[in-house]
Amino acid sequence: MAQALTGRTALVTGSSRGIGRGIAQRLAAEGATVVVTARAAHASESVRAGRSTTIAGSLDETVALIEAAGGRALAIPADLEDAEARDGLVDRVVEELGGIDILVNNAGFADYSVVEDMELATFDRTVDHYLRVPFVLSRAAIPHMRKQGGGWIVNIGSSTGLDPIRPFRDYNKTSGDVVYGSMKAALHRFTQGLAAELLDADIAVNSVGPSTAIMTPGAASLIPEGYETEPVEYLAETVLAMCVLPAAERTGHVAFSLHFPWSQRLPVMTLDGQTELPRREPPAWSNPNIRPAGL
Repeated sequence: MAQALTGRTALVTGSSRGIGRGIAQRLAAEGATVVVTARAAHASESVRAGRSTTIAGSLDETVALIEAAGGRALAIPADLEDAEARDGLVDRVVEELGGIDILVNNAGFADYSVVEDMELATFDRTVDHYLRVPFVLSRAAIPHMRKQGGGWIVNIGSSTGLDPIRPFRDYNKTSGDVVYGSMKAALHRFTQGLAAELLDADIAVNSVGPSTAIMTPGAASLIPEGYETEPVEYLAETVLAMCVLPAAERTGHVAFSLHFPWSQRLPVMTLDGQTELPRREPPAWSNPNIRPAGL
């Protein structure tokens, strides 16, 4: 699949670090010009439950990594909680680069809390990040994709958006992921419904989430000690796979990053596209409600 995205323009939200950065690197390695976006070009603070912490990673670093590997990237800082910045982001991408072929809705906010103790502000921010933002950005991108004859939208999902494993585990009783998981479930349904609406326009819409969890700077405090995590490369490769086929061949999937490559025998490459990684079987304890092919 060498240089499968040459000539394409991609927008990856939340790409200053973690999952978004990995996706941006992988798409760039396949020839896409990638617009990376987050609240600020430099390292920024994360606010959860009123507490502010600085998390490593910046758009400048992401651009530097992509360019060092021979790719093309452009940073457009945008606070997606700000309506003006959010509503104008896609148009800025089109103005700068002439179009948009791929939209990856990755940016998120997670502040786990059991429902009884959750502040309404936390609930509202979670809804905004995982439903309002993908809706607004997708709505803005669709006319441009229609005009050029097609495109790809990928929403980053989560196994927390599936039915919990029965009998309920201690994790489900105490983790506080109910609202987060509910919004991811809504995002999965949004993905499938939008895929139906856009099929005839050759705009593919798919969701990709981790099969287990990915240890990122932002998620580290939410992952229980001893929880088995997975490398970001498997998710980035699965996202890439959702950006190369026409909608008639691959749309409406809710796929997971170990299950999809394993079931489809999809080679997984390093983020620079140079080295094939070992096949990695999904763990036996992963959510049994995951459909291996994402359908």
